[in-house]
Amino acid sequence: MKISIGGFSFFNTMKEGKMDTFGYLETSKYRYGLDTVDLWNGTFEGSRQDIFSMPDPDYIVKLRDAIREREMQVINLAVDGAHLWDEDPDRRKMLFNNAMGYLKIAETLGVHSVRIDAGDRKSDPETPEQFDYVVAKFKELSKAAADLGLIVGPENHMGSSKYPDYLKRVAEAVDEPNFGILLHMGRWAADAETGDELVAPYVYHTHFDGSTVKSERGRQLVALLLEKGYDGYWGIEYNAPGNQYLEMEWAIASVKLILADASNNKA
Repeated sequence: MKISIGGFSFFNTMKEGKMDTFGYLETSKYRYGLDTVDLWNGTFEGSRQDIFSMPDPDYIVKLRDAIREREMQVINLAVDGAHLWDEDPDRRKMLFNNAMGYLKIAETLGVHSVRIDAGDRKSDPETPEQFDYVVAKFKELSKAAADLGLIVGPENHMGSSKYPDYLKRVAEAVDEPNFGILLHMGRWAADAETGDELVAPYVYHTHFDGSTVKSERGRQLVALLLEKGYDGYWGIEYNAPGNQYLEMEWAIASVKLILADASNNKA
């Protein structure tokens, strides 16, 4: 089954100093038997001190080597500190440079897709200036991603992006083959019942969280995406309280059951 674990899933364990990105790879590969993984730059060396600083190139090479040694595929790299819109023009320039830099990092790591957020938490709702800027910059990123064999696009993660109509309008305006949406299923500030369906044609990757795994809505959303032709991976981003190793075992098993049921019903 096409399953990967989202990099934020072991945030609590990492925060306690019990895991780093290399241990996360080991856990995904040898504890859960997965040859696939998602990464989040918030786990990279030095990121907790300054999420806006680019990682050391030597660290990225070490990470690339660790991925290759384990014969793993990185399905998605979720990037913080590189969102496109900020009210400060100088900061916007820095953020876009970070976004372009992470595309190169993704190429080095062999990543399939990169999540770059559209705007900061203040951009709610968006202004015409913001919308035009975000569309123009995603066009640039999409063309650069195409040259590197990547897909790039936002997640319904924060600010205006938690409104499905906004993400749909961005996708329609960008209109590039290497652009898409990372769908965190059910995570909307409005139109929660229809949001997932509205953006479904543009989805390149997905995130289950704990509440989606537990609810009947999770099964409905999987069926919906399959009906719309989705053939990507099902990422599990579940930063559970308590024993995160055991919680992730439960989440993976639960998602496998949901996918098996969806496959049987489709057949």
